[in-house]
Amino acid sequence: MRILYFLIILISPLLISADEVNDPFEEINRKTYEFNESLDKNILKPVAEVYSNFPPKVKKGVTNFFNNLEEVDTFINQLLQGKPKESINDLSRFVINTTIGIGGIFDVASKMGLKRHEEDFGQTLAVWGVSEGPYIMLPFLGPSTLRDTLSRPVSSFLSVTFHMTEDDVNIALKSIDALETRERLLDVESLLSGDKYVFVKDAYIQSMYYEIKDGIDVKDEFVDDMDDFLIDQ
Repeated sequence: MRILYFLIILISPLLISADEVNDPFEEINRKTYEFNESLDKNILKPVAEVYSNFPPKVKKGVTNFFNNLEEVDTFINQLLQGKPKESINDLSRFVINTTIGIGGIFDVASKMGLKRHEEDFGQTLAVWGVSEGPYIMLPFLGPSTLRDTLSRPVSSFLSVTFHMTEDDVNIALKSIDALETRERLLDVESLLSGDKYVFVKDAYIQSMYYEIKDGIDVKDEFVDDMDDFLIDQ
């Protein structure tokens, strides 16, 4: 679910300042950020606020469903990163939750002790030593880097929804996924302060490093708390 502004699962205090982020396209990026903000303010946020009133069990089921769809992508990228043990864990999660968990609505695997991970091809490229390149603000999709942008087609291909033959179903699922992600960020918007563009940029880069390192040697209680909040709600 790395779309929009999930990046607010940031480290505090941030260890990377705006001056250290490679942002040669800042002028264009800022205009794109303003466009995304306008879109969010007028469309996505209002709809997310309505969705926030749904019963917690319903929202939890939706979150579990989309988390399960990401397990295949994670499983393959764990293999590509040379982590067979984790890949078996994630494949097992997908099989168990898809079957016993009724399509992933129920996270049975976690109750069995199988921890959830999140890996994508952008992280795999980083593990392979590919440089992140310049920071890029993408229309609709939000913050990224050149490396993560170029990895998107591969991650998209590895997603379950990509192989669905019905376009309307595919679009509907992606829309619900975006809505579900946005709703979970409503309670953490107060973290944004000062120059929001800079704040979002720093938060994204820092969270990217945290995920690439799997949290190793980047220990921060605030990030762990926020990550648990976004996953468990």
